[in-house]
Amino acid sequence: MSQPFAKLPAWADYGLLPLINLFVAFLVAGLVVLLVGESPIDAAVLMIKGAFGSGDGVGYTLYYATNFIFTGLCVAVAFHCGLFNIGGEGQAYIGGLGVTLVGLGLGNVLPWWLAFPLAILASALVGALWALIPAWLQAKRGSHVVITTIMFNFIAASIMVYLLVGVLKPRGSQAPETRVFGDGGQLPGLGWLLNVVGLNMRSAPLNISFLLALLAAFLVWLLIWRTKLGYEIRTMGFSPKAARYAGISELRIIIITMMISGALAGMMALNPIMGAQHRMQLDFVAGAGFVGIAVALMGRSHPAGIVLAAILFGMLYQGGAEIAFDMPNISRDMIVIIQGLVILFAGALEHMFRPSLQRIFQRVGRAKRETIPAVAAGGGQ
Repeated sequence: MSQPFAKLPAWADYGLLPLINLFVAFLVAGLVVLLVGESPIDAAVLMIKGAFGSGDGVGYTLYYATNFIFTGLCVAVAFHCGLFNIGGEGQAYIGGLGVTLVGLGLGNVLPWWLAFPLAILASALVGALWALIPAWLQAKRGSHVVITTIMFNFIAASIMVYLLVGVLKPRGSQAPETRVFGDGGQLPGLGWLLNVVGLNMRSAPLNISFLLALLAAFLVWLLIWRTKLGYEIRTMGFSPKAARYAGISELRIIIITMMISGALAGMMALNPIMGAQHRMQLDFVAGAGFVGIAVALMGRSHPAGIVLAAILFGMLYQGGAEIAFDMPNISRDMIVIIQGLVILFAGALEHMFRPSLQRIFQRVGRAKRETIPAVAAGGGQ
């Protein structure tokens, strides 16, 4: 009978394994860059420089990371309950409706520091309600949440197209977007924060929703690992039978978890709508809901790992744009390929190297166990 693999230490599971996956992804991406006649080393240096070499570069990197933190947390919370919520794209899209209603209705009435909390509540509520429907279908009717959330992504996109083209668009305008919000619907930037560390941010849209994303990550950590509800969520994800035996209501936990997940996705809309565009435009989510899946996988569904993985993907977005501008042979499509490779190895193939690492740690552990008795016997002599 084969022996079970040794369990990886936490530092290897949460640190070493993701780094190996990331290294292999960039190695394969380097081969792709080499095939088009460019230097992988020059491309890597240009990507890092474009993402972190200036105040605007850092600003754009953290701006993209803000979106991915919210959507990564959305996916992670559902993961802990054993649910695969891939509807973050649609939930963020619909959540933008809540932000927009606050921006349009109160942007000219309230200052931003009063409108912002209302927009947070509105975006979270609308995103949660949009996630409630697939949650109820899963809990009461047995409909698989993966299928329903995929469908709801397309439904959300269709609803928002209808609203932006026929309802929310200003009269006489041809663009599918709302009017620009008043000053109360525009979030202040974080240029002052980068100035503290000596970086001059001029045009990057980094705004205070980045701080909200960090706060959300901390609150998710408290929820999952420091509350009774979090314990019930993790128990349901680990063993639904054990959760039911312990008296945990499966219906209640699934619905609450999905609504929290949808609320986090809905809050992502604050960053592009109130923080950057100051109005709602068509397709403002721009795939961030799907990138959140890879962010959650790479971050091992832990808020700290999600923040780091989100910054990595922010670097890929901002640094990739810099490469596409300075290296003509590497088009924007090539950047998408590089991003896809990172998603492939960090997400779909995240466990590819786990068995090998487990064998190594198993052999190391066996060697230590054999060494200790030998040393003890030698000392006894």
